[in-house]
Amino acid sequence: MEWVWRFTVFAVLTILTQLGGLAYAAGLALRRPWLGGFGAYLALSLAATQVAPAMGRVPLPCFSGETRVLLVLCAMNRHYATPEAAAVTADLGKAVPGTVVLDAGFPFIDGFPLLPHLSHDDGRKVDTALYYDGSPPSPLGYFAFEPGPTDCPDGLWPTMRWDMEWFQPLWPERTLDGARLAAAAQFLANDPRVEKLFLEPHLQARLGLSHPKIRFQGCRAARHDDHIHFQVF
Repeated sequence: MEWVWRFTVFAVLTILTQLGGLAYAAGLALRRPWLGGFGAYLALSLAATQVAPAMGRVPLPCFSGETRVLLVLCAMNRHYATPEAAAVTADLGKAVPGTVVLDAGFPFIDGFPLLPHLSHDDGRKVDTALYYDGSPPSPLGYFAFEPGPTDCPDGLWPTMRWDMEWFQPLWPERTLDGARLAAAAQFLANDPRVEKLFLEPHLQARLGLSHPKIRFQGCRAARHDDHIHFQVF
C-alpha cells in the first residue's frame, strides 16, 4: 500500500502549499523523495515569485517593506495577492506601523482553496493580525482569540467557529493595542478599493467602530477576534 501513503503525502502537501505536491513528485522521480523534494520545492517557490505576476498575483513582502508576512506562511506560499490587494496592504502598513500579514492566497489558479479558509481562493482577500504591544501571541497569527461575548449558539453544526479553549492558556500574555487596531479597521473601511472587512462584533463595540463595510462574518465561519479579514473589489 505504498502508493496510498505517497498519494496522501502528495495531497496534503498540495493542500497546504499548492506547490508541495509537485515538489514531492519530483523528489520521487529523482528517487530522493525528501531531499530532492525539498530542493524542488525551493526551486518552484522561487520560480513562482517570477511567474505569478504574469498571471495576476504578486508576492507580499516577507523580509522588508511597510508590512511583513509571517515567515512560516511565506514558506507555505500563502502570501500571494492581486496587485490591488497588495497595494492596499502596503498602504495599510504605511498608515498603521507594525502591520503583520497572515494568509492571502496561493500563487496560481483562481478557485484553488486555501484551507481552512472558506474564501481566499482568488487573491482578493488578505488577513492581518491584530495589533499588540509585541508580536502576535500565536506564531501563526491565528487562534489566539480576544475574549468577548457572542450571540452564536452553542453546538451549531456545521461550523468553523472553533473556540479552541484548551489552546488559549498556551499563548503568552499580550496587551491588545486597541488604538492601532481601530485605526487599521477605519483605514480599510474608508479605502474605496476595499469591498468589506470582517471583525468580531464584540471588538467592533469595544473599539467604537461603526461602518457598513465592517461586518460580522457569521456563526458558521471562523472567528475574527484573532485577525482582520479584508477583501478588495
